Amino acid sequence: MTQVRYAARLGTFSGTMLVVGGIIGSGIFLSPSVVAQRVGTAPLTLAAWGLGAVVAILGGFVYAELGRRRPQAGGTYVYLRDAFGTFPAFLYGWALFLIMATGAMAAVAMTGANYLAELLQLGDGAGRPIAIALIVVLTVLNVLGVGIGATTGNVLTLLKLAAIAVLVVAALVLSPQHALPVAPLAAPIEAPHDVWSVVVAMGGALVPVLFSFGGWQQTNAVAEELVDPARTLPRALIFGVLIVAATYLLVNVAYLRALGVEGLAASRAPAADTMFVYLGPAGRTLITCGIVTSTIGFLSMVILMSARVYQAMAADGLFFRRMARLHPSWQTPVDALVAQGVVALLLLLSGTYGQLLDYVVFADWIFFGSTAASLFVLRARDRSPDGRAQLHPLGILTFIAAAVYVLVGSVQSNPGNAARGAGLLVLGIPVYLYWNRRRSRSGDVAT
Repeated sequence: MTQVRYAARLGTFSGTMLVVGGIIGSGIFLSPSVVAQRVGTAPLTLAAWGLGAVVAILGGFVYAELGRRRPQAGGTYVYLRDAFGTFPAFLYGWALFLIMATGAMAAVAMTGANYLAELLQLGDGAGRPIAIALIVVLTVLNVLGVGIGATTGNVLTLLKLAAIAVLVVAALVLSPQHALPVAPLAAPIEAPHDVWSVVVAMGGALVPVLFSFGGWQQTNAVAEELVDPARTLPRALIFGVLIVAATYLLVNVAYLRALGVEGLAASRAPAADTMFVYLGPAGRTLITCGIVTSTIGFLSMVILMSARVYQAMAADGLFFRRMARLHPSWQTPVDALVAQGVVALLLLLSGTYGQLLDYVVFADWIFFGSTAASLFVLRARDRSPDGRAQLHPLGILTFIAAAVYVLVGSVQSNPGNAARGAGLLVLGIPVYLYWNRRRSRSGDVAT
């Protein structure tokens, strides 16, 4: 029987859109308020986003080299497996399947559904059914082929970029037409007064900043579905991260120009408030459409990319064997996509996804740092100078240091959530032992 393989159908444009769509979700519409609260001044607010952009660009270079060295479906799972063994690789896939991807799907679907229900004036209670429909429909589209899933994501990503462009142009070109719609904070924000307080404040601010920048690494999971992945993937990563970095900085300039740092810190919906200042209620409606598009586009990309990780795990004998199969006609991991959708729906219906996501935000950066470190191992093992990362080894070490910085900031800001997140990872240990024992008995080996 001929083995079914992934279809290499995606070029540089689709790869770049995967990167952009996988990063820009709802974070840039919500996180800037938190950042402004934590640093207290406009220059430090922009500095936090600029620093986040630098870290993301370094991460893009790191993952670009990893993609050149291992252009295989599964991305981060493959790099951790080949460098450090199946145990840390499994924990990454476990966290992704249990919470990080599925919880993000539930949270983003609910966010987009609530905005859509408000836009259509459907009333209370309409959000959850819409969110369920979004997860089901987008999962089905991704089941039917990577071309269909990627095209859907491409269109939604272009629409979200267009909406953001309108916001930025309005703030930079137009004059304010409406009064600031934001009530001031109960207590005024305080700017840090010395170097140490700046370091502490920036550490806290980088948590939401880098959370908003997260997602570029998932594109590596679809490497086998890119045309000439050793060339296409690095280009897509660098182009995509640069587009997002420029977008985020311009958006924050727009927010600060419209609202000021006090108004931004107090705003619960800075994008809508910014558009209201310049275009009134029509502007608020327009950006709400953009937020809906952004969240749905992000959801589509997460569904497409994450399922490839579970398929790679299953192919190694470390997950349900059915999830390793690719459909003979559609060439997609149907069982992995369906299982992922089911878990996301269960989290959505349980209402626990937001709390669970808080628990494992720090886990993302454990795996980011570990994956960057895997590049040292793979370099030594491959003994090949081809495709070296920019600024090696300084860039890789800087990225790892940033990951540690975020981890420390996450623990300091909420040690309880960090402890619970660690507990969720620990739960993966007996699961790994079970699957590894089954794998050993059946004679499967990691590929």
